Amino acid sequence: MELKFHTLDVFTERRFGGNPLGVVLGADALSTEEMQTVAREFNLAETIFVRKPKDPAHTASVRIFFPTDEIPFAGHPTVGCAILLAEMMHGQGRPFETEILLEEVAGLVRVTVRNTGGATWAQFTAPVVPYSVPAELPTVQDVARALGLSPSDICPGGVPLGLHEGGPRFFYVPIASPEALARARPQEPHWTNILNAFGTVGGYLYAKGGLDPATDYRTRMFNPSGEGTEDPATGSAAALFASQLFRTLGLKEGTHAFRLEQGHEMGRPSDIDMEADVRDGELVAVRVAGCAVRVLEGKLSL
Repeated sequence: MELKFHTLDVFTERRFGGNPLGVVLGADALSTEEMQTVAREFNLAETIFVRKPKDPAHTASVRIFFPTDEIPFAGHPTVGCAILLAEMMHGQGRPFETEILLEEVAGLVRVTVRNTGGATWAQFTAPVVPYSVPAELPTVQDVARALGLSPSDICPGGVPLGLHEGGPRFFYVPIASPEALARARPQEPHWTNILNAFGTVGGYLYAKGGLDPATDYRTRMFNPSGEGTEDPATGSAAALFASQLFRTLGLKEGTHAFRLEQGHEMGRPSDIDMEADVRDGELVAVRVAGCAVRVLEGKLSL
């Protein structure tokens, strides 16, 4: 059996930035075990497998895998896959606007995809509105020790740590400055012990500001040990970040837009746009957007 595949760099407008993604087309005949084997072979942060939709009104059914496990939803596979499928339908480098409907394990995900002559851009609405998870979180001192930082680098101005869920679950750590953020290094086993205690995918560190004056927050996402350590762009964590900001900033009625940058410390700069809708005092919708560019294509032999 031979299947076509592509790789894309996601949340960037240039190759060799952003977060690499594997996309395997025509994967209907693959078993779960075969998909996991292929994802392990690609050894990228995620690989997404495209199949025929269950509902013909939708674009595709997809499944997403880490090298080690399947996940019900992830941001950069959603953006990258939607951009690839839209370009295959409308032409690469040609202006278009369309909607891609992806049947993911977490639910149906609507993605608006647009090209105006440059890199193709996509925006998805998170399938689950993120929410805060009540928990007795670690102390600032414990988090500082786990990240190789001083306690004064953590929770500036009393901004609290956060635990938020929306499909996956992430641990959120406010950092005093981009300089302190750049110094952070997970210290084991302390970091992984914190993440595993709360069943999280990873820990999302953030500080105000960035290289671009338009950037609101510089971010980093550290996984538990043995899972790639750091992620250059994390769309799902950006979506759940809306819940942390809703809680800590007291976001008022309306739509709030944030520009995030990630991956600079890894040499893979990424740009992520996030929007949060607040209505009647509640967070009711979150959207995440970014660009992607194709890098490789070929045939996978099974």
